[in-house]
Amino acid sequence: MPIATNDGCELYYDTFGDPSDPALLLVNGLGSQCINYEDPWCDEFAGRGLFVIRFDNRDVGLSTSFYVAPTDDHGAAYRLSDMAADAIAVLDACDVDKAHVMGLSMGGMIVQTMAIEHGGRLLSMTSVMSSTGEAAYGTATPEAFTRLTAPAPHDRASYVDGHVDGLRVWGSPAFADEGRWRADAERAYDRAFNPTGTTRQYQAVRASGDRADGLREVAVPTLVIHGDCDTLIDQSGGRRTAELVPGARFELIEGMGHDYPPQLWTRWVDLVASHALA
Repeated sequence: MPIATNDGCELYYDTFGDPSDPALLLVNGLGSQCINYEDPWCDEFAGRGLFVIRFDNRDVGLSTSFYVAPTDDHGAAYRLSDMAADAIAVLDACDVDKAHVMGLSMGGMIVQTMAIEHGGRLLSMTSVMSSTGEAAYGTATPEAFTRLTAPAPHDRASYVDGHVDGLRVWGSPAFADEGRWRADAERAYDRAFNPTGTTRQYQAVRASGDRADGLREVAVPTLVIHGDCDTLIDQSGGRRTAELVPGARFELIEGMGHDYPPQLWTRWVDLVASHALA
């Protein structure tokens, strides 16, 4: 099993495509395992001439869990800066000096942090369905926030039901498919189940503050993507990100919520590959 290490934290990763091609590192959102970047989607990126690397963030999937880690005054066991350093460790393990990076939701916050703190390692950044950490931007609807902060699941059935219930609120309405949602959740649960890890990741986001000042200084070519049906992180979060990063390009995908249905993969691959390989 391929493993990268950052300060004692082990990070599972795998790859697709030719290692001689430019690297694209895919960074996951809150509680999301690397398999959410499904194999056929990764293959599409690889088919466009990118060496694709996906990995489990700390506290999810097959990477290290922080069950007994001490917390700081903000109740956080770690910060987004630590998760950004994890991503750099994955690049190191793959012998990649510089990479294109794409992050979804919390993953967008992580790649923004990478651009601020490790900009020399990035060829480009794509921040998707994310925000800057500023309270005035990217807010959830009351229904979405209630669903996000609902009690953690305790077994397979509650995990699967919770996943489906969430996507009913923030998924892409035109591509709703409860059978696919349920199958995806069952596969994720059977691979790894760590509900307290999701809570710790959430605390890391809250404790890390906003990135507005740092984003104003980013020199990495940046693409920002958001959906106009996102109820979990309003599109104002993406628009604000593009406003702050010098020269950033903003793309709104009509009909997309806070998920990534297969029907949108090719559109997504076209946007990211043309940005990365321009």
